[in-house]
Amino acid sequence: MPIKADSLTADSSSATRPAIGRPGIQSLRVARKDLLADGVVRLRLEEPHNSRVPDWTPGSHIELVLPTSDEGNISRHYSLCGDRWDPHAYEVAVLNEPNSRGGSRYIHDKLAVGDMITVGTPRNNFHLTQGKKFNFIAGGIGITPIMTMIKAAHTLGIDWHLHYGGRTRASMAFLDELEQYGDRVTVWPQDEMGHLDLSFLKEPVQDGRVYCCGPEPLLNAVAGAAAAWPSWAVRFERFVAAALEAPVRTEPFELELAVSKKTVTVGTDETVLSALACAGVPVLASCMEGVCGTCEVGVLKGTPEHRDSLLNDGERAKNDRMFVCVSRAISDRLVLDL
Repeated sequence: MPIKADSLTADSSSATRPAIGRPGIQSLRVARKDLLADGVVRLRLEEPHNSRVPDWTPGSHIELVLPTSDEGNISRHYSLCGDRWDPHAYEVAVLNEPNSRGGSRYIHDKLAVGDMITVGTPRNNFHLTQGKKFNFIAGGIGITPIMTMIKAAHTLGIDWHLHYGGRTRASMAFLDELEQYGDRVTVWPQDEMGHLDLSFLKEPVQDGRVYCCGPEPLLNAVAGAAAAWPSWAVRFERFVAAALEAPVRTEPFELELAVSKKTVTVGTDETVLSALACAGVPVLASCMEGVCGTCEVGVLKGTPEHRDSLLNDGERAKNDRMFVCVSRAISDRLVLDL
């Protein structure tokens, strides 16, 4: 089934974001568990009754709820990397992180074919938008969301190039699949070639877009190399939240909840999320770092202090939404669509 052109949003400065609300969950069966590269496994998660799974778009991720023995259930988010037109399954690739907080270690060491796992509805904070030239930049396991973008761009006939860096060739997933694209792909193992050459980013490309996913040092390097590009033309998907400075406002502020007609005070050392929960207005959250997008809430009035790692400069300037697990307020009062 061909990828539809309307799967791309009109412009990254006004990209359609997911609807606010509680994402659904479902139980899927681990149908396959394959070793893709050193320390990287791919999971195929199938609907056990051959029913449809929710649709998704390039750049989407899903939440896996993992029953680790030492911490109880924990949730982790992984980018989808399979066939988006497969109606009955999802695929993710997971790196066995040496400093794992439990998620990747459980998947690599304990999760087995046949196990059932709780999965959240796909969300997309890394939309592929319309453009004439796409530069994809991936570092290590950051190739996972990029794979789905490449497939979409290639099918639509859009000019694109992938710059793919990793520690070693053996640690780089999907190299076999990428061979079909020939010289559209630059593979850059660090042990052979040093750090990824980003000189191609020096000058902005008309109607160009840059999509980057990987570890923080790569994201910082790309941001610096692409400093001359419009901020909306350079998109990042982060593994962990960006480092934050102290909040602009340390004083308490008020939330006016337009739907529930409540007023809530957020204290100096309190998150908006926790204040809402204490007031009896819980909002679904997951990462607690402003990375996954689960706790997105609409802002009707006031100026939030955006402390997430999701919105670009143009989206922040609109001040029409915030991620309440980390973001706070600059104004004395925020009116939320809750």
